[in-house]
Amino acid sequence: MLMNPYFELTETGDYAFAVEGTPLKFGPGVLAEVGEDAKNLGMTRVAVFTDPTVARLDPVATVVKSLRAAGMDTVVYDEVAVEPTDASFKAGARFAAEGKFDGFVSVGGGSVMDTCKASNLYATYPVDDFMVYVNAPIGAARPVPGPLKPHIACPTTFGTASECTTIAICDFLEMEVKSGIVSKRLRASLGVLDPTALYTLPPMVIAANGFDVLTHAIESYTARPFTKRPKTAIPNQRPQAQGANPYSDIACLEAIRIAGRYLVQAVTDRSDRTVFEPLMFASMLAGIGFGNAGCHLAHGMSYAVSGLVRDYRAPGYPSDPPMVPHGISVIVNAPAVFRFTGPACPERHFQAAVALGADLHHTDPEKAGGTIANRLTEMMRVTGIPNGLSGVGYGLDDIPALTEGAFPQKRLLDNAPLPVSKDQLANLFRDSIRYW
Repeated sequence: MLMNPYFELTETGDYAFAVEGTPLKFGPGVLAEVGEDAKNLGMTRVAVFTDPTVARLDPVATVVKSLRAAGMDTVVYDEVAVEPTDASFKAGARFAAEGKFDGFVSVGGGSVMDTCKASNLYATYPVDDFMVYVNAPIGAARPVPGPLKPHIACPTTFGTASECTTIAICDFLEMEVKSGIVSKRLRASLGVLDPTALYTLPPMVIAANGFDVLTHAIESYTARPFTKRPKTAIPNQRPQAQGANPYSDIACLEAIRIAGRYLVQAVTDRSDRTVFEPLMFASMLAGIGFGNAGCHLAHGMSYAVSGLVRDYRAPGYPSDPPMVPHGISVIVNAPAVFRFTGPACPERHFQAAVALGADLHHTDPEKAGGTIANRLTEMMRVTGIPNGLSGVGYGLDDIPALTEGAFPQKRLLDNAPLPVSKDQLANLFRDSIRYW
């Protein structure tokens, strides 16, 4: 495939990849255009989803003003939970159903955009059992029956790239596990990315977001090739996590390069606002990349890290209830993951290390996974990220529970460049306990 041996065709694997994406608009000031965007999408009565903190900030005021100036009947729902749960998804869905809206706008981070996606789904196609649409094996994974109402996603962070993706994730409280819904129908009608919305982010939020960008991109670039994913029985139903492919490669490598260059500066030098535009652009690129390729082990492990949290509270995030923010739950696993996956595709890890800006003098390409791990660990220390799983409250005694929580995440684990047994997954959690 395009002369790249990584994409060599196999007898049992797929022979093609599909490119789909959200229409996107990027630039300082574009939030003020959302009213006209909503009008173009046929909206008249609009629900604006946000969380209690973002509700008080300029991006929400700008969007609401723009919507009302365009003649939209606008109602704000500001009760979205940061790191949403099945309970908060259900609350959002009730609001959406009762409001009889014909369009949605989300203004906030991934939690807000994901909650808006799910609320749109459950209000448009109600079900008696919330688990009907949830990913297997947690839920029944029933396909979304048809198109949803228009949704404009306006990120005020730059990590999740939920404005680009077909995923809505939440914690299932009783099961102490994190999962969600995956469907192309969940994709936003339009993503509006305004870098000025990032100006008020606290340092730890910037760090967590930036490492989410990097892990999205590195995992997708090192994912198994699409030609080794089993052929899809119905050609037009290829999954979101197709595996690494020539299209996603371009976006991922550039996202790694940009985030690797600017992340530390954005956290340690708050006086320079010029770094936010490239970081938001890197997030968009990573969203495009993993939106077509899919992530793998670090993200699969992160769901257990978030779902089993006891008392960790991250600076800059709401203090109640305890939570491990998504970007942190991913990066605390990532160095161990890339040491493990490096031998499966050393050239890919070497290219990712180059893009990340790692010191490659006298580095054996066969050890590039370790080089990525070392560079990420160095960046984690400088930006104040917790020291592995121990930094967010876990110890060796927690490894069995973490392993049991992560092993069902087959959608992600199977996208790794090599098979992963339960024992190997436990070893990865063990290697993630502490890095320095």
